[in-house]
Amino acid sequence: MLQASRTAERVAERRAAHQLLDEPVVFHDPLAFAVLRPEVAARLRIAPQEYDRNPVARSLRAFLAARSRFAEDTLNAAIERGVTQYVIVGAGFDTFAYRNPYSGIRVFEIDHPATQAEKKQRLAAAGIEPAGNVSLIPADLSVYSLGDALATSAFDREKAAVFAWLGVVPYLELPAIETIFRYVSALPKGTEIVFDYGIPRQSLNLIGRFVFDRMASRVAAIGEPWKTFFTPEELLRLLRDAGFSAVEDLGPNEINARYFAGRSDRLRAGEAGRIARAVV
Repeated sequence: MLQASRTAERVAERRAAHQLLDEPVVFHDPLAFAVLRPEVAARLRIAPQEYDRNPVARSLRAFLAARSRFAEDTLNAAIERGVTQYVIVGAGFDTFAYRNPYSGIRVFEIDHPATQAEKKQRLAAAGIEPAGNVSLIPADLSVYSLGDALATSAFDREKAAVFAWLGVVPYLELPAIETIFRYVSALPKGTEIVFDYGIPRQSLNLIGRFVFDRMASRVAAIGEPWKTFFTPEELLRLLRDAGFSAVEDLGPNEINARYFAGRSDRLRAGEAGRIARAVV
């Protein structure tokens, strides 16, 4: 990959659209527009409704907002217990490191060098530079292991950490997923990993399969195809086998009850995506 991930670009656009289209905002990101290409940011500000043209767009936007909120809710709770390390794996255009309100936490961003360089350039153009407690780790995790990537930084394997691994699992082969789970589960007690995953096509209803096929074709067409899916039961077995002691797995009903209840705009996450948290 010689350019920034196009799926990461689309995710960033939808996070920014959430700031304009949805009230109340589920995931507040004051830097959402700073990581977009300037022409995209300008177009989005003028016509945010372009990202709200159908129910699929709305449910995807809701899911993306919910998974980011869930990750940072998990981090907030861990910080209260004394955790001081936050690792964002496949960071894309995530902005937490640049709006981090916690002085005592160290942030490690790991991503493909092309995506990380593009993000850094856009933030610099907006006058935003990483703070001293941020480590940017350029690494293609299809070539280097997560452990090898973190070993190049100040990451302390003797201390617990929170890992955010969002929007990545479906794009990986099963062995790569298992390797990352095993690495994280070997870290100190209290370490957590938050990630999202998709359920298999055959587990979806007719409408869900139609949406699945449409989205799968789009990501494949830009060279970032989906590869791996799990039923909740399969995922639980995988995490237990990896050595995690506790698992929280949110489906659409739990996501909507937690983050979208009582809304007048009926913003809801769809059925295909799930958000999980595994604890060492």
